Amino acid sequence: MQEVAALLLCKLGGKSGSADEIAAVIAAAGGEANDEQIAALVGDVEGKDVNELLGAGMEKLKDVPMGGGGGGGGGGGGGGGGGGGDAAVEEEKEEEVEEAPPAVDMFGGDDGGDY
Repeated sequence: MQEVAALLLCKLGGKSGSADEIAAVIAAAGGEANDEQIAALVGDVEGKDVNELLGAGMEKLKDVPMGGGGGGGGGGGGGGGGGGGDAAVEEEKEEEVEEAPPAVDMFGGDDGGDY
């Protein structure tokens, strides 16, 4: 997988994507280059356009189911009543500001003057 990523980085950087360039990208990232996998990759993509390869791969992926099993879908919405065609206007709710109760001291007194 790192070989493919290195090849794509080379192509994005305007390089040809040779085996030496791919190995250099992997080494620069701190990885170990596998010469056999690099040679196989270079052989597979030789003479092919990377954008066309990516497009073909995306076309294959469109039929692959992805995501979790999830539960069943929600029920359908109820039928709407026949309206007069007027657009429904939602009323804006005003936020109610609650006033804090008056402060009391630790022993239940509210005068606060016994200090």
